[in-house]
Amino acid sequence: MTFDRDLQSIQQVRDLIAAAKAAGQQLAAFSQEQLDAIVAEIARDCAANSQRLAQMAVEETGFGIWQDKLLKNQLGSTMTYESVKNMRTVGVLGEDKARGILEVGVPMGVVAALIPSTNPTSTVMYKAIIALKAGNAIIFSPHPGAKNCIVETARIITEAARRAGAPEGAVGCITLTTFEATSALLKHRDVGIILATGGEAMVRAAYSSGNPAIGVGPGNGPAYIEKSADIPLAVRRIFESKTFDNGTVCASEQSIVTESCISRQVEAELKKQGGYFLTPEESARVGKTLLRPGGSMNPQIVGKPASFIAQLAGVELPQNTRVLLSQQTEVSPANPYSREKLCPVLGFYVEQDWEAACLRCIEILQNEGVGHTMVIHSQDEAVIREFALKKPVSRLLVNTPGALGGVGATTGLPPALTLGCGAVGGSATSDNITPLNLINIRRVAWGLKEAHQLRQDAPATAAAPPSSGAALMAAAISPEDIEAITRAVMARLGR
Repeated sequence: MTFDRDLQSIQQVRDLIAAAKAAGQQLAAFSQEQLDAIVAEIARDCAANSQRLAQMAVEETGFGIWQDKLLKNQLGSTMTYESVKNMRTVGVLGEDKARGILEVGVPMGVVAALIPSTNPTSTVMYKAIIALKAGNAIIFSPHPGAKNCIVETARIITEAARRAGAPEGAVGCITLTTFEATSALLKHRDVGIILATGGEAMVRAAYSSGNPAIGVGPGNGPAYIEKSADIPLAVRRIFESKTFDNGTVCASEQSIVTESCISRQVEAELKKQGGYFLTPEESARVGKTLLRPGGSMNPQIVGKPASFIAQLAGVELPQNTRVLLSQQTEVSPANPYSREKLCPVLGFYVEQDWEAACLRCIEILQNEGVGHTMVIHSQDEAVIREFALKKPVSRLLVNTPGALGGVGATTGLPPALTLGCGAVGGSATSDNITPLNLINIRRVAWGLKEAHQLRQDAPATAAAPPSSGAALMAAAISPEDIEAITRAVMARLGR
């Protein structure tokens, strides 16, 4: 019975948390060297199984391209490990003798990790490495649509961690995937922090759980092609990004914004490189396939190629079409082309100048994806700086593919598959999440002064400051001012 399965799944979560809590207490006593040995072993085994797991993910979910998921797996394993291997996360992190401050890294305990179906295996690898590097145990909650590949990835990680000396329970994974199980995990008082990557509803559930949480909301990043840009190169980068794993990375571009003075050149280059501009009638038909009647994204289009989406909408395409584009002038929650589309479809906006383009990009982001990511293609440093000052995003990527730049593959950002959206996006941080987001810092502070010295050092005052509004006013007005005000009032009264 379903009822029995729900109860069994909740009990499984309780058992996993009890084991993880005990393991976390042991990990908290591990040295940095011991933790480093564990994550090195995990990274090696994940890298060795990257292709098999990538193929499993595509076969199970139907999303994306296995060759691109292979690259994601390499980012989640080898690239993540290389970026954190020399990072100090536990024990003494630093000391400032002049200020009398010693900083100590302290693990958070148990990390609850929600795993999406769009990037399932790579996200498990990445979250395991950053959690254990920080001395935490971790429990995975798989998306039901990608359960098998997630459980298999977790199994590989568990065996690698155990072989390297991690205690039993350091890595756990829910296998009875139910809503009740995920809810029980998020709300359990022994969870130290939640890493929520998934749908907006699940991220909101994480933030309302009562436990500390780092969540990732939807992306909806526009790509602005400014008049000084290398147009063929900009289009190539945008298409490389939007077709990477068929658009399943939340940092990928969702629309193009450009200026009227170069719009014809941009349109020509988009067509040359495999873009197809939908007619108004075709745009309406494709638009109906992108969103469900309630306004949420249609799962049928996620991670699918342009040809599949066009066929679903009854639109015929030229051969070798890579990306569908729709000319747009409006931004709204009801307009699918101005929202996140995890597939090779882009809205296309033409504005009068860079100032108007700037405002359009802000409008798109405030419609959806605020706080996440956007891209600018430009050689004008002044314009880039203006965008940096004004855009409500946590990552402004310059002259790079959004999908790969946002996660740190083609930029100097930390490699990460959890991208904070900052306060404006409802997130606890704007960082690309690393092990440093999964520790507390204990600060040891030596006394530098005695209490009586504070009194001696305080500036001497002739008298206590006025405490009331009337006293403050009286202190600021001279007797001559009072006499002048009185004469003026009497004159108005005719006295």
